[in-house]
Amino acid sequence: MSTTTFTVVGMSCGGCVRKVTGELSGIDGVRDVSVDLASGHVAVTSDAPVDQSVFRAVVESAGYTVAGSDIATKEKAS
Repeated sequence: MSTTTFTVVGMSCGGCVRKVTGELSGIDGVRDVSVDLASGHVAVTSDAPVDQSVFRAVVESAGYTVAGSDIATKEKAS
């Protein structure tokens, strides 16, 4: 398992959170998505690390932006 965290810019309401959560949940291997609207902080838990470009592409296709290069992935022993 791994957890990837990053900040999404442009979310302004619960609908934005649902959209981002739904899009990220559709990535193969994703187990859980947690989005904090106030901070824009997103944490994605997946079976294995997901290439950062995939997260960026999914967030951008939903109409938002991943802030800078702040994507970080931590692997956990299963």
